[in-house]
Amino acid sequence: MSTPPRLPARFAPLVTALLLSIVMTMVVSAVSTLRGVGPGGRFVDVWLSAWGLSWLIAFPTVLLVLPLVRSLTARLCRARD
Repeated sequence: MSTPPRLPARFAPLVTALLLSIVMTMVVSAVSTLRGVGPGGRFVDVWLSAWGLSWLIAFPTVLLVLPLVRSLTARLCRARD
């Protein structure tokens, strides 16, 4: 079995932001939708719509904010011990 192709390391920050924004918006929108409409029949439709909109906002936001967060993290944490 062959190994699937992998992206070059320079894409790691973009892939990290993509995956993080997908997971976080899925979880947060699911919790919010569940609280708003309950677990009934409308849940999946409302959740998918909310998740899609949330992700469209979150992904570019993560891309813009991630350098600032990394900088703040470097100021707050020591280099490796």
